[in-house]
Amino acid sequence: GLNIHFLHVKPQKVPSGVQVVPLLLLHGWPGSVREFYEIIPILTTPQKGRSVVFEVVAPSLPGYGFSDGASKQGLGSAEMAQIFNKLMQRIGFKRYYVQGGDWGSIIGSDISVLFPDHVIGFHSNMCFVNSLMSNLKLFLGSLAPIIINASQLEIEINYPLSAKYSFIILETGYMHLQSTKPDTVGVALRDSPVGLAAYIIEKFTTWTNPAWKDLDDGGLTKKFTLDKLLDNVMIYWVTSSITTSMRLYSENFNKARRNSGIDSLPVLVPSGCSRFRYELAFLPRFVLKDKYQKLLTLTGHEDGGHFAAFELPEVLAKDVFDFVEEERKSVQIKQEL
Repeated sequence: GLNIHFLHVKPQKVPSGVQVVPLLLLHGWPGSVREFYEIIPILTTPQKGRSVVFEVVAPSLPGYGFSDGASKQGLGSAEMAQIFNKLMQRIGFKRYYVQGGDWGSIIGSDISVLFPDHVIGFHSNMCFVNSLMSNLKLFLGSLAPIIINASQLEIEINYPLSAKYSFIILETGYMHLQSTKPDTVGVALRDSPVGLAAYIIEKFTTWTNPAWKDLDDGGLTKKFTLDKLLDNVMIYWVTSSITTSMRLYSENFNKARRNSGIDSLPVLVPSGCSRFRYELAFLPRFVLKDKYQKLLTLTGHEDGGHFAAFELPEVLAKDVFDFVEEERKSVQIKQEL
């Protein structure tokens, strides 16, 4: 088996009438549990007017940070979903909420599809759909925006499609490299702390606000501190986990994953999506509702990027609280009916 590192934070001094609910919090690449240091205290502190507070479990993904990497091929997001469901059961949570971005979103989606009886609800700050139908809908929306009933922000971000796809192609070169040759680039990054820092921190510029890449310092200190960014880099460096972390791409973008059909299956548990303006995937409601069939909350923020928990912890925490309370309200209404 694999040793899985995780943070487990319980709320203190919970007022009467406030229920503690379990939340599995999942990071992605090139992040780590360091992304959650600012949001966890908010989630685990009772908030005025809120009926719930969270007991947070935030694991390092297998092959990331202080969690063991696989010794053989075959550990993709679906397998990680099984590991994390088992982790939550062992801690004592038969049912729980899930929140994630980046790979955390994909793993969270897989958990929700594979273990719907255990997932109370799923929230993500990178709700993603990549199907023939979703891409066709986006294309039709570019021809006749009036038929898609999209918000002004959704239209601004997704159209024209040529600009959107040009940006995606520009920013996903790393993905092709890590999906095909993760060990090759891993050797170089594991041997150079400066190279590793440059490779990782560049993402915190272009994925937080693409306009920052034209600034002398990449705009890094506009939303982060250098200490916080280097904390994240050091987790990869001291654990020599950059290579094993990148292998997740090759384990997912392959024939076996496509043949599994899991990406085409809908998420049937109650879901919520937070969308931040500079996220790589800011999809409109008319696309998302095909996959997330019980979409209870959907927010669109004028600011923010890929690392929402790290960049705007208060904003994301509010969305998570709102989603869970909406889910609980919907269950109560059903019970009353």
